[in-house]
Amino acid sequence: MSEVLLLIGILAGVGVGVGLGYFIRKQTAQAKANSIEAIAEKMLTEAKQKEQEVLLQAKERAIKIIDEAKKDENDRRGEISQTQKRLEQRENMFDKKLMEFEDKKTHLQEKVEEVQKIKEKIENLRVQTAEKLEQVAKLSVEEAKEILFQKIEKDSSEELYSRVLKVEHDHSETYENKAREIVIDAIQRCASDHSSETTSTAVVIPSDEMKGRIIGKDGRNIKTIEKMTGCELVIDDTPGVILISGFSPIRRRVCQLALEKLIKDGRIQPARIEEFILEAKKELALDIKKAGEEVLYKLGITGIDPKLVSIVGRLKYRTSYGQNIINHSTEVAQLSALIAEELGVDPVMARKAGFFHDIGKSVDQETQGGHPEIGETILKKFGLHEEIQLAAGHHHDDKPERIITQIVKAADAISGSRVGARRDSYEQYVLRLEELEKTALSFNGVDKVYAIQAGREVRVFVKSEEVDDYSAFNLAKDIARKIENEHQYPGEIKVNVIRESRVVEYAR
Repeated sequence: MSEVLLLIGILAGVGVGVGLGYFIRKQTAQAKANSIEAIAEKMLTEAKQKEQEVLLQAKERAIKIIDEAKKDENDRRGEISQTQKRLEQRENMFDKKLMEFEDKKTHLQEKVEEVQKIKEKIENLRVQTAEKLEQVAKLSVEEAKEILFQKIEKDSSEELYSRVLKVEHDHSETYENKAREIVIDAIQRCASDHSSETTSTAVVIPSDEMKGRIIGKDGRNIKTIEKMTGCELVIDDTPGVILISGFSPIRRRVCQLALEKLIKDGRIQPARIEEFILEAKKELALDIKKAGEEVLYKLGITGIDPKLVSIVGRLKYRTSYGQNIINHSTEVAQLSALIAEELGVDPVMARKAGFFHDIGKSVDQETQGGHPEIGETILKKFGLHEEIQLAAGHHHDDKPERIITQIVKAADAISGSRVGARRDSYEQYVLRLEELEKTALSFNGVDKVYAIQAGREVRVFVKSEEVDDYSAFNLAKDIARKIENEHQYPGEIKVNVIRESRVVEYAR
């Protein structure tokens, strides 16, 4: 019984504990819920207050921006109003000026009309007066002028003639002495060396064994050199020297440079020969340009186109009557400047005109026409001064019009007449060889022509694709016949026509 009561008591205690725990838990949950709702309520209230504050601030800022915009608008309206007033004032001023201008124009037009009427009246009076004079004199105006001129000429001719003779007599000796003094002074102040050009160049070789290597097997090396340069190699018993013979200084120089390179390299065979000859031509082109630059620098001539500088350099390898043209042109430039100073003419212009007077000779062998016309065309192309152009084109005229051209003509004559400066025989010799080459080049199919052995042989290289073997025989005969008909020469001339085919292929 006691155990039942104890069990009931335990169950009752458990039930009371459970109920009490439930109640406490409910109360705690209710308290937490109340606390969260309070916080949420508080946060909501604060958010509404901040919203109100933000709205108030936004409204205040908007009002402020609107006020500033209205102020700016008022300011701009004021500026626009002032600008409009100024424009109106200027427009009124311009209208006023325009009215004044129109008034002046009308007034001037009236004055012009009045002057025109007066001129017409004066012209009518002049015509009437002339008619009355013609009626009185019974002569026209032209007839009266002619009679008056004839009378004056008759009365004054003898007096004028005697006065002219007196002036000429008084001043001729003075002018002649003065001219002689100027020329002599220029000659004395410009001393130049003169060396005669030759038709051969010597190349020094290290040993006579080199001669055989240059000749090559069956002469293949020497034939290649002569073919590509147009010069003849003279290999004789003279120790340590090979002579290059040819009338063209440029060809001799190319051959000389190529030979020197071959001797230094030691590998002498046709392929190397062709390579060194091409290099020699490039080197010669640079040397020509350098020669032009040096002589222009020496004379103080600047601002010249590089292409014209190269043309000037070609004069180093051009001769006329045995006289080197670049040396001759330099001397003429110096003489022209000295003479111009004595005469009170621009010496700088005279120096340039004197130097460029024979520029046409640099290309006259490849271009049709005389060197004066060619030179004037070249200088005109490169935009040099008109005085320089005219000096080049007219320095051989009997009576040049320009004073600069007259000075250059005198300086050219002085340079050419110096003792030892020129030799007619050499120029005639070179001209004869050039004419022989031109004659052979006039035939179709001819590629290159070289006059060698002082003109005793003309070596003609033809284009193998245009001239066959049979045509080569006929071509040699035709060239020989034309030379016989058109040229005069001592002895006989050998026409050597060479035709070869070359096929090149590369193994890759």
